[in-house]
Amino acid sequence: MIVTRSLIHGLASAVLAFLVLPILAVLPASFNRASFIRLPPTEYSLRWYERFFQDREWLTSLATSTKVALLTALIALALGTAAAIGLERLRGRLRGVLTGLFLAPMIVPVVVTAVALYYVIRPMGLSGTVLGLALGHAVLALPFVIINVGVSLRTLDPALLRAADGLGASPARVFLTITLPIILPGLIGGAVFALITSFDELVVAIFLSGIQAKTLPVKIWEVIRLEFTPVVAVASTVLIAITVALFGAARTLGPRERSRP
Repeated sequence: MIVTRSLIHGLASAVLAFLVLPILAVLPASFNRASFIRLPPTEYSLRWYERFFQDREWLTSLATSTKVALLTALIALALGTAAAIGLERLRGRLRGVLTGLFLAPMIVPVVVTAVALYYVIRPMGLSGTVLGLALGHAVLALPFVIINVGVSLRTLDPALLRAADGLGASPARVFLTITLPIILPGLIGGAVFALITSFDELVVAIFLSGIQAKTLPVKIWEVIRLEFTPVVAVASTVLIAITVALFGAARTLGPRERSRP
């Protein structure tokens, strides 16, 4: 039994290393002194970090990504929390159908979603704006919020809601004093995953971005098409650092499944 468990853990670690180690190759590449990416670097330097943080276009793209991610998290939290509470109260086939509908962005190819969002958002005049990008990313982030909040809602004892209602508490007061504190870990986890989704998303951003609103992944994509200097590795390292930090926050503050007695 111990040997089998060790073998499974070893195989899982090998698969994880196979997936992650190539991504981490951008870390040493970002410290290249040369004007091209070479692994391993012959000389190490912070030259390209200086260029990244002194270049207005790179910093503007990073700031745009931050604005879009924060707005995406707010939109996805508001809609996802309402959807999760509504789904928790439904039973039968309707619940399954609506759950599948809300989780569809996780299944449908991103390029299909991007084309659909482009044709919806462009006539509204939101293409190339921070709000348009946030709405597009919120569609992709919505399933993560619903899942995280849904996990927290399973720990909510319905007797508490009935007791509060029987004592004359209004629905808003019941939500603020009972439901919200219990689902708070799910809200935090959903917000973190919404931020990660927005920061790392490229396909939808390519369709919806413009001169005035260009996220960091789109900027990386544009630069790679023209040149492949270590400044791209620096930008990728910044994205990896943000993603790791947010994922760590999600693991620390996110919901945990608790069994009911």
